[in-house]
Amino acid sequence: MRSKEDYLKSLNDGRRVMYRGKYISNIVEHPVLKISALHASKLFEYPDRSYDDQQYGKISKYFKVPKTSQDLLDRHKLVYDTTIFCNGIFNISQAIGSDALFSLMITAKKLDKKYGKDYFSRVKKYYEYVVKNDLTLATAQTDVKGDRSKRPSKQPDPDLYVRVVDVRNDGIVVRGAKAHTTQAAVADEIIVIPTRAMGEEDKDYAIAFAVPANTPGLKMIVRPIDEIEGNSSSVLSVKDYELETLTIFDNVFVPWDRVFLFREYEFAGTLARLFATYHRFTAISYRAAMANLYLGSAILSAEANGISNEKHVRDDIIDIILYKEILRMSAIASSVYPEIDEEIAIPNYIFTNIGKLYTNTHFHEVVKDLIDIAGGIISTLPSEEDLKSDEGEVISKYLRGAIDGKERIDILKFVKEIDGSSSLVGYWLTTMIHAEGSIEASKIELFRNYDFNESKELVKKIISS
Repeated sequence: MRSKEDYLKSLNDGRRVMYRGKYISNIVEHPVLKISALHASKLFEYPDRSYDDQQYGKISKYFKVPKTSQDLLDRHKLVYDTTIFCNGIFNISQAIGSDALFSLMITAKKLDKKYGKDYFSRVKKYYEYVVKNDLTLATAQTDVKGDRSKRPSKQPDPDLYVRVVDVRNDGIVVRGAKAHTTQAAVADEIIVIPTRAMGEEDKDYAIAFAVPANTPGLKMIVRPIDEIEGNSSSVLSVKDYELETLTIFDNVFVPWDRVFLFREYEFAGTLARLFATYHRFTAISYRAAMANLYLGSAILSAEANGISNEKHVRDDIIDIILYKEILRMSAIASSVYPEIDEEIAIPNYIFTNIGKLYTNTHFHEVVKDLIDIAGGIISTLPSEEDLKSDEGEVISKYLRGAIDGKERIDILKFVKEIDGSSSLVGYWLTTMIHAEGSIEASKIELFRNYDFNESKELVKKIISS
């Protein structure tokens, strides 16, 4: 298995990464982007990340293919614990890629049964390559989409969904772009899957494949990291954050052994839905751990302000506990009652989407609860430069609460970053609604899979007796 140093060294491989209008020659040496790389590298330091596989020897627990409820429970715990290990920030480096790999395995077996092809052997070969080399993976699913009222093949620009533009004896050539691909710029490999169900007219867009991050024609435009560059008082983001990229495929060649779906349009939706389910299960697991940032900050802020025994404060704290534990309960229930498909365990569709929908619609309440406890000072707190100036002692004198001023300021700085007027909380408010699937996507999936028969039969029995 790789070390942290092995991983960081591997990133200097000629990949095309742009940040604020300039291509970056070495991510690990960049003052801002290196933080994301170092965050990813923490996975290689996690003390309990490996297990002994009968076939492959010692490998990452993230690559254990779930077969049972216990496997899913173990995966939930792994996501939760590694998030805590990384200061409450999800480490996606092998989580999202393994979500995609499990989905590809199931879909490939179905494809092979219908068409007599060898997709599963391709997926298995790629899986073995990833496992044996202990690679990090990004998954590019969300196309840029263009006009949302039009299907992929009906867009005014045909490249607004990733598509096949050439078929060769040795592989395919693809073009298009995927949006907000998390940690792509610091991943070893990029897995690409469809974002939606496709019709026959969209078959050129019904593709899935994997490429190394330094593949010619692959370009990654990193979002601005305003939570660091726009906040001199940053406490958390200077330690851990994850970047996203606009991931552009400019006539990228993919060899056949890395193509996992090719124009079998009726399976695009199957693959997209499977991945969404695994990834939403991952989401509720890491968001439950992340909630500790808010719960811990709420308790410390209440103590610093001397209001721990106030009823409205206790109510706010209970709200945060409910948020955290409902997510954790959803993940556990999803594990205990899985779907089994092609001998692989899938988190329960209903419980997974209930948890995901709850976090989509209630995160803003957690933000509100912490603001209520911490107070308006988190938006008007003097700057880091002020605190380090000759007036720093005076500022500390007047910002004391039930505890020393300097200690309270440290708490307030952290709360301001995750809950006040910072770029980070604005970014989180958006991602908590849209990341791993929007509110509407979870509603659709919940309504599609929910069994209404028990409820209907109960009422029918009463009114017919």
